[in-house]
Amino acid sequence: MTKDSDLNLRLNELEKLLSYEFKDRSVLIEALTHRSYSHEKKVKRNYERLEFLGDAVLQLIITEYLLDKYKDYDEGVLSKLRGHFVSEGFLSELATSMCIGEYIFLGKGEMASGGRNKDSLLCDIFESIVAAVYIDGGYETAEKTVIELFGGRMDEDISNNTFIDAKSELQKITQKVLGMLPEYNVIREQGPEHDKTFVVELTVGDAICETGEGKSKKSAEKDAAVKALKKFPDEA
Repeated sequence: MTKDSDLNLRLNELEKLLSYEFKDRSVLIEALTHRSYSHEKKVKRNYERLEFLGDAVLQLIITEYLLDKYKDYDEGVLSKLRGHFVSEGFLSELATSMCIGEYIFLGKGEMASGGRNKDSLLCDIFESIVAAVYIDGGYETAEKTVIELFGGRMDEDISNNTFIDAKSELQKITQKVLGMLPEYNVIREQGPEHDKTFVVELTVGDAICETGEGKSKKSAEKDAAVKALKKFPDEA
């Protein structure tokens, strides 16, 4: 993998971020290993099987949390909420804020193509880490870890209605009102490679122009869409 001292240092840092110390670190290493790295280093396992399990564990944890805390919400609203909190956009934003990309074992090609910043990979690795905690510490430990990591974020998003898919809502409104669809373009990338901020410009013909910022392209697009929605108070 890497020098033992360097590896242990990286894993120590990640365990602090997770507030969980693994009994068997091999399962955490598997959760962080990309297929490109396992192929280059001839390692048997990578994160993909754990990601499959982590997706299911995360769905259950979030479902139970929502059912327990939001007892007045019906099945339709709960389903929409859960969909938001297990989405690639939400999980990749969380993983980015935790700098999870820095801990992934990547092959040279995947690293060169910006794998550490790919939303889809960050989402998958986050799910595989959840599975690793579940395997190493059991369901209650995995539940405690997940809720500590973003339970407050879930409550905040629900309180502010930011779980609504702003890009989809904006698309419906602009098509109805203006007969056009929004276009998104990255106009600037700021900061070092491991901690970039993306600036996106949203336009709808000549009628609307907004900018948004985020730690990923998707979060920047969402930020711009949220701002643009405010121009249609009677439609939103």
